[in-house]
Order: sequence, then structure tokens, then C-alpha cells
Amino acid sequence: MILSDKTILEMTESGRLVIKPLERGQIQPASVDIRLGNTFCIVDDSPTGIITLDREVSCKTIQTSTYLLLPGQFVLATTVEYFELPDDLTAFVEGRSSLGRTGLFIQNAGWVDPGFKGEITLELYNANRCAIELKAGRRIGQLVFAKTDTPVLNPYNGKYQGQKGATASKVFMDGDIC
Repeated sequence: MILSDKTILEMTESGRLVIKPLERGQIQPASVDIRLGNTFCIVDDSPTGIITLDREVSCKTIQTSTYLLLPGQFVLATTVEYFELPDDLTAFVEGRSSLGRTGLFIQNAGWVDPGFKGEITLELYNANRCAIELKAGRRIGQLVFAKTDTPVLNPYNGKYQGQKGATASKVFMDGDIC
């Protein structure tokens, strides 16, 4: 079941769902607008030209109020908002159609597990032939919340729990998973 604006408002007011900072105007009929933070993480070029998934990916993190995303460039960014989801609520990160129409792809791994706490790292890609100016504080996407049928047995407590700022991949910590 997708949460309505009424339920989202009730849950944030009661403290069951934490979104900080949150302005009333961010709550839409069935989602919450998320805003672009000021932290960006650029994956460093590898001397071999290959990123291996069994080693830490090197990246450069910067803080700026404006970031110029070049054509064909990929960058990690963060939300202004910090979230705490209860153990019976999940969320989907969705881009804004208006920004997608400029060639800005907002995310490609947009799932937030029940129990997650932290800022959300966004994967941004410029598919346009022109650079796109990104400004901190701008509405960049939305979270759509859905209730699980029961509280989950194992709320999220993984490697990204408590993340702040744009967080690079920690896939190397997965080990050999079949």
C-alpha cells in the first residue's frame, strides 16, 4: 500500500517516520519531495580503466552549492534530508519527470529498506549533450513510501546505515555472494 499525504503527515508528526528537515510543501499527494544536498562524490579514474568490484572504489568528495554535471558524466550526490524508516515501511527513490526531460537521470538503485537511517545517496547521470547545472536545495526527486504486510524480521542494519553525505560504493564488502 502506497502512503497518502495524510498518512505521511501523521507519521512524521508522531515521529514514527523521521524526515529532517521537512517543510510541509514537500509532502505531495503520495510522495515526499527530496532536495539535493551539497555533497558530491566523483569516482576516480582507475589507472587500468577498470573498476573491480572486490576492491574499494576510490573517489573524491567535494562540498559545493553548485555542481556542473558534464555530458556523459556520473556523480553521486546526497539529499538534504535525513531519514529514519520504521520496520514496516519501505521507500522508492524516483526522479522528477521535469528533470528527466533535460537528460538528467536521477537514480538507478532507488530502494530504501525498512529500518534505514541516514541521508540517501543519489546516482546522477547526464545523458544530454549539454552540461547540467545542479544547485543544492533544489527539488531533485521524490520518495514514495509503501507499508510492508508485516514488520520485517530483520530491519536494515547494513553497510550504509547512518550514512551522511554522498557515499561511495561499498560493494567490495559484500564478499562472494552467490
